[in-house]
Parts: sequence; C-alpha cells; structure tokens
Amino acid sequence: MRELSALRESPDTFEADETRLLQRMTIQESVSQWLALQRAFEPQLRQTTTLFAPERQAALAQLQLSLHRLAAWQEHHGKSLSISPGTPKTTG
Repeated sequence: MRELSALRESPDTFEADETRLLQRMTIQESVSQWLALQRAFEPQLRQTTTLFAPERQAALAQLQLSLHRLAAWQEHHGKSLSISPGTPKTTG
C-alpha cells in the first residue's frame, strides 16, 4: 500500500524509475519480457483477433519499416549490432 500512496503523491518519480530500469534491460531481457507477455495474453489476443487485426497489422508494418531502416543504416555505416549475452555492441 505504501507504494500506491507514493505513486499517487509523486507519479513522475515512478515514471523516471521505470524509464531508468527499462533502459538498463539488455536485448535478451527485453525479448524475454515480451515473450512472457505474449504467453500471458495469447488467449485474449486470439479472442480479439478480428477486432484489432488492422491495428496489429499496422504495428507490424511499422516494425518492419523500422527494421528495414536499421538495416539500411547498418549497411551505409558498415556497422552491425551483435546480439549476444550481455551488452549489445557495434562491430565494423
């Protein structure tokens, strides 16, 4: 309950803490969190497929565009991201 009171009194502090914690996550931790959420919400996602399909398709198209831009940037700059345990690093 103390956390709820503190949140009501100072929501900006909690938002700053959340942002700081999210920025510290590795790619692997982020993907792991995403997969856990996917598993938890899969039944609801299946039930609402027809309701939210256009939004989901738009989000996937946006993600694909972002990945395409990243690949183009990497090709132009001769760098790539290494995704391995630990902190991501650039090579090239």
